[in-house]
Amino acid sequence: MTHEIEPFDGFGLGLRKTHYEDFLAGGVPVDFVEVISENFMVDGGKPLRILEQVRRNLPVILHGVSLSVGSADGIDCDYLARLKQLADRIEPLWMSDHLCWTRSSAHNSHDLLPLPLTQEALDVVCDNLGRAQDTLGRAMLLENPSSYMTFPQDEMTEWEFLSRVVERSGCYLLLDVNNIVVSAHNHGFEARDYLDGLPLERVRQVHLAGHTPGPIAIDTHDRPVPDTVWSLYAEAIVRLAPVATMIERDGAIPRLPSLLAELDEAREIAMSSVGLAA
Repeated sequence: MTHEIEPFDGFGLGLRKTHYEDFLAGGVPVDFVEVISENFMVDGGKPLRILEQVRRNLPVILHGVSLSVGSADGIDCDYLARLKQLADRIEPLWMSDHLCWTRSSAHNSHDLLPLPLTQEALDVVCDNLGRAQDTLGRAMLLENPSSYMTFPQDEMTEWEFLSRVVERSGCYLLLDVNNIVVSAHNHGFEARDYLDGLPLERVRQVHLAGHTPGPIAIDTHDRPVPDTVWSLYAEAIVRLAPVATMIERDGAIPRLPSLLAELDEAREIAMSSVGLAA
């Protein structure tokens, strides 16, 4: 049985090695941090000690990249046990991963691979996610992916697929606004249609990031949040319950003040959007 995840209204950043010392010194004006789960799924060491120190002052979100909920081979039991051990140690605000698959029984791609949007794949995702949530003893957030291809077998849109996963598994959503913009550009659908098709009451977190534009947009997380993402965020935030919003940066990571300035922009958009809706 999974648990309810209460809304959390705050603004945060991904905790990256570049900024460890800033967070250890304290006083960083954020409400939470998010970390990549796999970087801390160890028995000890300096990174884990740093995370525990940061956790004393700030809520932590565990964001995974290897749960592989779309794997036809099921969930890796060893991986799930180590993830639970980390969660029990850190007591995160919540845990999340992606709608994708990353491994077969013999190979781990270390990449977020796309799923065919079929009933068969939906059954696999729901079975795997249910097992993960039961083992962890908590509900999870599932993130919408960036997409660069579709399958001829697709039977539904991605937002319909996610909606059915939420309904069957009881999970929540991590709404990556940048990924919607990237996928909408690459596949020619309207980003607004994606928002309209989701159960937005199940969104508990929002990711904002930059991407590399081009004929095929690439989700690179190595540049500031672009206007297209800010614009869609402004449309989304007015329709959401209180959510945790964060800036996601994984490449060409700038000094902390640059990311905090982007986070301030997110705060301003959220406050003005909520004010207009009131």
